[in-house]
Amino acid sequence: MGENLAVALDITAARPDPALLDLPWRLPLEEWPEEILAALPRGISRHVVRFVKLGGRVLAIKEIKPELAIREYHMLRNLGRLGLPCVEPFAVVQGRLARDGTPLDACLVTRHLQFSLPYRALYSQALRPDTAHRLIDALAVLLVRLHLAGFWWGDVSLSNTLFVRDAGAFAAYLVDAETGELRERLSDGQREHDLDIARVNIAGELFDLEAGELLDGEDPIETSERLVTRYQELWAELTEVEQFTLNERWRVDERIRRLNDIGFDVDELAMTTDIDGTTISIQPKVVDAGHHSRRLLRLTGLDVEEGQARRLLNDLDAYRVATDQVDTDEELAAHDWLTTIYEPITRAIPPNLRGKLEPAEFFHEILEHRWYMAEVAGHDFRIEDAAIDYVANVLPNKPDEKSVLGADTGAIPILATDTAPLPIVTRSRNR
Repeated sequence: MGENLAVALDITAARPDPALLDLPWRLPLEEWPEEILAALPRGISRHVVRFVKLGGRVLAIKEIKPELAIREYHMLRNLGRLGLPCVEPFAVVQGRLARDGTPLDACLVTRHLQFSLPYRALYSQALRPDTAHRLIDALAVLLVRLHLAGFWWGDVSLSNTLFVRDAGAFAAYLVDAETGELRERLSDGQREHDLDIARVNIAGELFDLEAGELLDGEDPIETSERLVTRYQELWAELTEVEQFTLNERWRVDERIRRLNDIGFDVDELAMTTDIDGTTISIQPKVVDAGHHSRRLLRLTGLDVEEGQARRLLNDLDAYRVATDQVDTDEELAAHDWLTTIYEPITRAIPPNLRGKLEPAEFFHEILEHRWYMAEVAGHDFRIEDAAIDYVANVLPNKPDEKSVLGADTGAIPILATDTAPLPIVTRSRNR
């Protein structure tokens, strides 16, 4: 036995990559050599998790029982087909044997979500309460989206979520579907069960951070309750029946605008009148997130987070006003903005700094920086000048969020900074 032992691996993958065979599957994951690992921040997990560099990509590998690995792989694929924010499953590797012939657990392989951070990385330096609230708000939106699709998570927590910066806020992605169940529709009791789990888990995670002196005046109980409150507010906005009189029909459009403002699109409305025709009831029939990101993708081909899309569309609309293109075809104006403004600005990122921020977030930061420069100087600046100043004086000091150097964030709290958001400018300034 030992070195010459044949290993018959069983690899399940939608698009198998032969390079997977080059990884040291006969070693327990915690013993894999440093030279193949990627230095990325890891959150707390009940399983051994490692990031691996393979063929120009970074993969997250979790050691887990075979039946659980297969179940989670297929669950993540189903969630992906529904367009829900989650990590992308890559493969399941079974049939692993150690060199002495001892069976090893299977491995679930997922693609690493670029520019994402676990919550402990974000809390690793003093995180202001309003920034912490944005994390909770992002998780509330994620949970509502999952519940609308009929997914019961069963283990809602900050640890099972990854966060991506989204125009000063955050977008949340599910990273662990091990306990989840996908149904046609969730009952109120199932949704409440998930909220109870979230309340307990989040409070416990924040008490753990408090014990490590990583909380800055934040109350763990109040924060966990905020998730429940924000969830309930959003769920009500999306699903509750609204009644009004016949002479208040403008409230139909108002309801649609409110849904669009929080990033959801309305495909159908259910409208009914009472027997004598004096009142109307309205309820969103089918709602989906991504209203702004879909509009931006249709106009420009840019596939970005919802908050980033909202900000970029604001700048696009302001550009149309500034260049007298209000009456021009929207798609033509969008192409002009893309080639004249967005692409030249994002190409201004020096190659050695491209791991700091993804392009859409970089563009958002430039817009914020231009506003700040104008406020200090008392006059407007061209966006090109703001980009030059930002790249020279701000960007080099930002943490590298594409490949954050560090170890387990539970042990070394050195991975992220928190900066105050500047007011958002929605009107055009001189370019």
